[in-house]
Amino acid sequence: MKSPSSSRPFTVIENDWITLADGTRLAARIWMPDGAEADPVPAVLEFLPYRKRDGTSPRDESTYPVFASAGIAGVRVDIRGSGESDGVIDGEYTPRELSDACEIIDWIARQPWSNGSVGMMGISWGGFNCLQVAALKPPALKAVISIASTVDRYNDDIHYKNGCHLSAQLSWAATMLGYQSRSPDPELVGERWREMWLERLEGEPFFLEEWLSHQRRDGFWKHGSICEDFDGFPVPALVIAGWADGYRNTPVKALEGLGDRARALIGHWVHKYPHFAWPKPRMDFHAEAIAWWKRWLSGEETGVEALPPMRAYILDGPKPALRRNADPGIWVAVKDWSDRPTATFAVAADGRLARDPADRAKARAFIRSPLDTGTMSGEYFTLKPDAEMALDQRGDDAGSLVYETAPLTDAVTVLGMPDLDLVLACTAERANIAVRLVDIHPDGTATRVAFGVLNLTHRNGNETPEPLPPGKDVPVRVTLDACGYRFAPGHRIRLSISTSYWPIILPQPEDPGLTIDAGWLTLSLPLLGAHEHITVPEPENPNPLPTYIEHAPGRTSRRVERDLTTGLTHYRILEDTGLFEHPGTGLSTREVREETWSIDPANPLSMTGTSTWTCEASRPGWQVRTVATARLACTATDWLTSADVTAFEGETQVFEKHFEKVIARDFM
Repeated sequence: MKSPSSSRPFTVIENDWITLADGTRLAARIWMPDGAEADPVPAVLEFLPYRKRDGTSPRDESTYPVFASAGIAGVRVDIRGSGESDGVIDGEYTPRELSDACEIIDWIARQPWSNGSVGMMGISWGGFNCLQVAALKPPALKAVISIASTVDRYNDDIHYKNGCHLSAQLSWAATMLGYQSRSPDPELVGERWREMWLERLEGEPFFLEEWLSHQRRDGFWKHGSICEDFDGFPVPALVIAGWADGYRNTPVKALEGLGDRARALIGHWVHKYPHFAWPKPRMDFHAEAIAWWKRWLSGEETGVEALPPMRAYILDGPKPALRRNADPGIWVAVKDWSDRPTATFAVAADGRLARDPADRAKARAFIRSPLDTGTMSGEYFTLKPDAEMALDQRGDDAGSLVYETAPLTDAVTVLGMPDLDLVLACTAERANIAVRLVDIHPDGTATRVAFGVLNLTHRNGNETPEPLPPGKDVPVRVTLDACGYRFAPGHRIRLSISTSYWPIILPQPEDPGLTIDAGWLTLSLPLLGAHEHITVPEPENPNPLPTYIEHAPGRTSRRVERDLTTGLTHYRILEDTGLFEHPGTGLSTREVREETWSIDPANPLSMTGTSTWTCEASRPGWQVRTVATARLACTATDWLTSADVTAFEGETQVFEKHFEKVIARDFM
């Protein structure tokens, strides 16, 4: 693959208005190659609610100047009700959002500077909606690059996972409440800023209320899930993810669903663009993207069709650490994803996990994990390579049923999504199960390789949950998240099974425990198989993000507290970005997230979560601040949700709103 580049001059249009058919004006920041009206260029759209003026400006400024100098216009647009765009957001990936995106693509294609071909890209929200918009087939959209995204909104986003309720759902609802309550910049919208701000404060929804009203995989989640019609997906898609992120499954699922229309690449990063992500090594995303856009938007022969279907970084025994700046491993390419070997492990008569043992165990084992099992799991949505990533698993394994191999004599290298088949019984109608694949180093350190969770009422599908038959054996398959990992000789493979994985997933209203029939347990590991060692170039610029003016430093903290008097366990998060000023706009911003999850390890109904976002923006003579708090608690039959939003201009409170809703639990 060639990585074409040039040094074409360009101009930054700090703000332009795109007027939609209903009169709504959306705000765009555009990086325009010089002379484009005489020599039209392709364009790449990124369409987000994360505020181009401040929220995504560092990463935008790391990428779009590089695209523009290569002759590709960058168009970064704020979603309706976000940043400087008019209106009020109406939800996540809604029909209106996707329709707006189609209008923007048509607008771009009709501009005199456009060659009529548009690409769409993004990470997370932008990675999601570029796939969803492509599925609608706007004529000018010719290709997408989707990073840290999903093809299945129910099972691979921050809401639910195989029927389990992710705590990240509350976290993200609080995040969006904080982001959407922020003011537009008066420097761009003028005196309308206060009117626009109050309109969005009054009208913004508390997303959790809608999400919790759909606890099974119904039409709400099928909307925007391109797995519903892979065959109808029309354009080439480069799909990228990282093993350290919650969105690690999508490249595998996209490749299996889209076939030759997809190219998959999986590094080992957290939830960041791969040219500045951690842990290292990074990837030269800019060169890869430019080659992709030049081929599909300009018709140049850059060789992207010859890219192997799957490229992946195979981790080679990294150890958990307070911060993982770099992880050992190798890059591989797999040319035939459809034909790869599998290794099966079972529990042998001696109780060890063994590869195809001659005699299986005949024992049954009961497990009821303390409800705070899982505090070493890190976060589902990882942004830094610190305690957001999974830590040493020995603490969680203490509350789990574990089976492990003898020290390996030969390496076992895994690439794909493992499966665990087992037979279990439960005295109650509802229960969760969590499964982890763990690498045990010779010194006993335990590295989590992959995990999978299942709400056992969803064992036969996510659309129509079924109670467990109390006291009866049922067969169950748990599919673990995708992984790429080498278990080295001398290491042991551990399988850990628990009935809780808190705070990543929230508990069922009962805590019955499970009886596992070890004789039926089968762990299937997808092996690397035929492959080639490859080089994935790293970026030339090791520090691609721009430097802003620091007025106050940021800080981060994650703590687990076990109160030996009350019996409660608390998981506390603090993320403070610090106060930074953009040197070009003079706008200073700060975001502070404070989140606490609490539980009595013996009482599932004691679970509570509170997440607060404080967002500030200022320049001389102007200051605004919003405080958004979201809460979740439960009874045996209901989820109890509430939220508050308060807004200040200077030190004067100008707005306050309260949300409160009781939502029935639906088999979870």
